[in-house]
Amino acid sequence: MSINGYLEAFRREGRIVVVGASLAGLRAAETLRAEGFAGTLTMVGDEPHEPYDRPPLSKQVLLGKVPADHTRLPRRRPIDAQWRLGAAATGLDLAGKRVRLADGDTLDYDRLLITTGVRARPWPHEMEADLDGVFVLRTQDDAVRLHRRLRAGPHRVLVIGAGFTGSEIASACRERGVPVTVAERGAAPLVGALGGVVGEVAAELQRAHGVDLRCGVQVTGLEGDSAGRVRKAHFSDGSAVEAEIVVVALGATRNTEWLADSGLGAGPRGIACDAGCRAFDVRGIVTDDVFVAGDVARSPHPLFGYQFLSLEHWGNAVAQAEVAAHNMISASAERRPHLWMPSFWSAQFGVNIKSVGVPPMADQIIVTQGSLAEQRFTAAYGHQGRVIAAVTFDQAKWLDFYERQIEQATPFPPEFTTVDRRPEGLHPVSAGFPDPSQPSHGPTVTLSGYSPTDRRVSFTPRRA
Repeated sequence: MSINGYLEAFRREGRIVVVGASLAGLRAAETLRAEGFAGTLTMVGDEPHEPYDRPPLSKQVLLGKVPADHTRLPRRRPIDAQWRLGAAATGLDLAGKRVRLADGDTLDYDRLLITTGVRARPWPHEMEADLDGVFVLRTQDDAVRLHRRLRAGPHRVLVIGAGFTGSEIASACRERGVPVTVAERGAAPLVGALGGVVGEVAAELQRAHGVDLRCGVQVTGLEGDSAGRVRKAHFSDGSAVEAEIVVVALGATRNTEWLADSGLGAGPRGIACDAGCRAFDVRGIVTDDVFVAGDVARSPHPLFGYQFLSLEHWGNAVAQAEVAAHNMISASAERRPHLWMPSFWSAQFGVNIKSVGVPPMADQIIVTQGSLAEQRFTAAYGHQGRVIAAVTFDQAKWLDFYERQIEQATPFPPEFTTVDRRPEGLHPVSAGFPDPSQPSHGPTVTLSGYSPTDRRVSFTPRRA
């Protein structure tokens, strides 16, 4: 049978399994149907819920503006799928083209799409993590439980970690009038994602809104009472704080453990894939029947030196899922690469923070519009003499412009001047990113090297 004949038969009668029933999985399924796949489509998800939107969980849901069960993702078209919800995948047989599920069942496939995403990194000390009042925030159920406790009006909340999620949780607490302490082992909030210069602005913003922000410290232990409820946290500087709620916001862990013995190039950094979303095996050889998309994927990007990037971005999950779905049912000549420009946004303490590009790749930063002191500005990031990222605080109108500068490899520092250029932005300074060898819970973009099968990374906080 010719390639075209095989593809036509596959589109009519093939079996596609999507492991990961969240944003990327749903958008991929919709794309498959929209582009003519009429075969069997099975959606596997470890949660009992149909796909829902996660960004509102740390914002509108915690504030009580949107019920958690109203965050279900809109369907762009019917997908006529067999849903296997609440049944996590536990193994993959590459040779047999079979996925094993936690309930003991197996699913055969002709082509597989992995969109298992990430999960919240738990508090590393199990007995302390089990105390009543200790939370993480990643799932709809997490948000329901945390919102219920915040609504009760606790005397104080402790947030461990000042990345985007931790900062948004702290913002929601202050908007509800709840006292909050934020403990961050780095020099400032958001330092792993946006660097020290912008991190200092974020620190001032938090303190101005009444956050008890403690940077450069680690939580050494959580203490409970006789009823098993968390009551106090101890810090590495010898201090302590009493809190009825502790939210652990130490970043995310990619859901790849179920692939440990599968032969895929999967590890703590994610699942390596080529620009067309095809997964690599452990030998660095690309597969043609296993595809990857979303937060769990790490793929090369030509704008950033072909480094493999892992992106925890809503827009990337959608764009990569659509590319993967298209390529799964297309001939080689009709496939297209995933070249989405990384972008991210966050709303916290009354400010909209947005970025494009890969800030953690930068070594320098320059303020090109506005003022750091006024907490309303645009800043460009430079690496090896070119613009590679930009961030805005309440100046999102500039992002399209900087996206073009990144795509065109505009020299850094930018030569153009603006009507709102302040003295503080006349010269570039060090961006102030922490040592990349030290694991950070802040980035939403992770540069993970050049080898598609590199799995040499671990996260072992001393006491977080």
